Amino acid sequence: MKTIKVALAGAGAFGIKHLEGIRNIDGVEVVSLVGRQLDKTKPVAEKFGIGHVTTDLAESLALKEVDAVILCTPTQMHASQAIACMKAGKHVQVEIPLADSLADAEAVVALQKQTGLVAMCGHTRRFNPSHQWIHRKIVAGELAIQQMDVQTYFFRRTNMNALGQPRSWTDHLLWHHAAHTVDLFAWQAGGEIVAANALQGPIHPELGIAMDMSIQLKASTGAICTLSLSFNNDGPLGTFFRYICDKGTYIARYDDLVDGKEQKIDVSKVDVSMNGIELQDREFFAAIREGREPNASVAKVLPCYRTLHQLEQQLARSA
Repeated sequence: MKTIKVALAGAGAFGIKHLEGIRNIDGVEVVSLVGRQLDKTKPVAEKFGIGHVTTDLAESLALKEVDAVILCTPTQMHASQAIACMKAGKHVQVEIPLADSLADAEAVVALQKQTGLVAMCGHTRRFNPSHQWIHRKIVAGELAIQQMDVQTYFFRRTNMNALGQPRSWTDHLLWHHAAHTVDLFAWQAGGEIVAANALQGPIHPELGIAMDMSIQLKASTGAICTLSLSFNNDGPLGTFFRYICDKGTYIARYDDLVDGKEQKIDVSKVDVSMNGIELQDREFFAAIREGREPNASVAKVLPCYRTLHQLEQQLARSA
């Protein structure tokens, strides 16, 4: 089996999660690490045995041995960097969101179709064992979603990453965090989103973004979804998904799943790992080896970004 050689851009909190997951995957080697600051990137490269370190993605893309790139960079760079990777002939996985505008997302999808390269977006919820367990029941005809009730809550009144460290860019409830649920709801409901509404709270004077948001969705199957998002919530933190189905209620918390009575459901045998990021990476590399479209390909997640675009326009009109 030929080793897939990877460049990873963005050695922050999420980049490290990918590096930890890749260590468990046979036939894959990270050969180049791109970071904003060499002094902070070099220790990460040393820890994971990565030989090439740079602050310039173009330098990594120029390496002939690199087959694929994983982008864990700021949201605002995702689309342009994904395009640069494909123009350099590299397969690419870009962390969620694919872009922060519909036009940019469509440009990435258009280039993927033109090149035929594997291009995938990190919609991790499709890979978490908890959500996979639900999905398999739906596909088998054992469950049908009536309603999803989702809470995405953080306490993030300053710019910080998943490790609580300061960061250089501003996160976004709509284009980043809502993307997870909008995509997951359509995937689980098994239809297109036919109605979408949004309300947002006051704009933060320094960050320039809404700190609270409420979104309603309806799928062509008739299922509905209510999503509440906040950067103002002082615990518990994270995203919690309540699946109200025709036969039972289930609550997913990342890789864990319980029923409506809080009885734990064993999802340890759903896949080869309990780590959603690792499973996402496994799918990316498997698609490259097998020459196929991956789950969460940029084309498959594009409808999510169309919905986010509609919601953004609606919020702008009501501002």
